Amino acid sequence: MQVAFKVNGRAVTVDAPPNTFLVHAIREHLHLTGTHVGCDTAQCGACTVHVNGRAIKSCNVLVAQAAGADITTIEGIAEADGTMHPMQAAFKECHGLQCGFCTPGMVMSAIDLCTHHPKSSESEIRELLDGNLCRCTGYQNIVKAVKMGGEAMASGTPVKTTATA
Repeated sequence: MQVAFKVNGRAVTVDAPPNTFLVHAIREHLHLTGTHVGCDTAQCGACTVHVNGRAIKSCNVLVAQAAGADITTIEGIAEADGTMHPMQAAFKECHGLQCGFCTPGMVMSAIDLCTHHPKSSESEIRELLDGNLCRCTGYQNIVKAVKMGGEAMASGTPVKTTATA
């Protein structure tokens, strides 16, 4: 079955069996491997992408359901010149990652969270990130990163980085 949609601003057509999940189409057919496969049951959030401006877990959406959609993956959020999205920069600055496996999905969820729930409190961020699992960080630095990234997104200013010598 052929399914046409946009990924990161580019029109694509994927030829895949009807039972192919979107995450597998993204990774195996489009070779965008930043979107991770974690649990295959929509429990961990590693596969989170944006479809028509909203975060979804792509491991439980069939590629056919994405026909005509506008999809953004982790590869599509940075500027064309390579400048990181404010949320990526905040995760780097706050060390909101360790092994990095959850990071792409966590960043995509965090962007959605801050877009639709700006100025969330720490407890609201923790609640709204429920469904994105991290086994390494204990979430403290992730929450700091979401707060910092959200503030940068809202103000349009870059994330302030600490210089290291």
